[in-house]
Amino acid sequence: MILGLTGGISTGKSTVSAMLKERGAVIIDADQVAREVVEPGTEGLRRIYEHFGKQVLHEDGRLNRSVLGDIIFWNEDLRKKLNELLHPLIRDVIMERTRVVLEKNPSEIVIWDVPMLIEGNLTQFVEKVIVVYIPEPIQLKRLMKRNSLSEAEARKRIASQLSIEEKKKLADYVIDNSGSLEMTERQVDQLWNYLTLKSGSSRQS
Repeated sequence: MILGLTGGISTGKSTVSAMLKERGAVIIDADQVAREVVEPGTEGLRRIYEHFGKQVLHEDGRLNRSVLGDIIFWNEDLRKKLNELLHPLIRDVIMERTRVVLEKNPSEIVIWDVPMLIEGNLTQFVEKVIVVYIPEPIQLKRLMKRNSLSEAEARKRIASQLSIEEKKKLADYVIDNSGSLEMTERQVDQLWNYLTLKSGSSRQS
């Protein structure tokens, strides 16, 4: 079984991902894969260098994420271009790792932890979509506190993604993370028990 896990910035997706991993899910972290595909000597880094130039590299040839981030954050076209360059590479790695896991054990529950699951049109490759949700006013407050941002800066970052309300509408399962950690844990337990029954796995909470 392959599921996609997503959310919005500061909604707590990483927390829910860790909870699912504790219960036995195989987590494939798109952010980790994204770091791997731009390591020195990779096709991903070559593509970035060819399009953005030497300015986005450190002296030792590694990607300077800070410089690249500053370049694309305020430029929608360049951000889209970067996604066009890297998303196919990231997707291929995720799909290959999934294939290997399910080849060994077809009843494994594999979860793609992908921030841009919906925006990147990856929902077509998963059976169900899990969205970690909090209302937008709470999302704004948490992001401002977490990253020490002004309200304007936080709103800009939130606006760079599909709104959490829109993502919620597209979800098959919603984990509401706006309450206590214990409330989130209970929802994850309910979901995990349902998934293990559906997949034929014997690992229940």
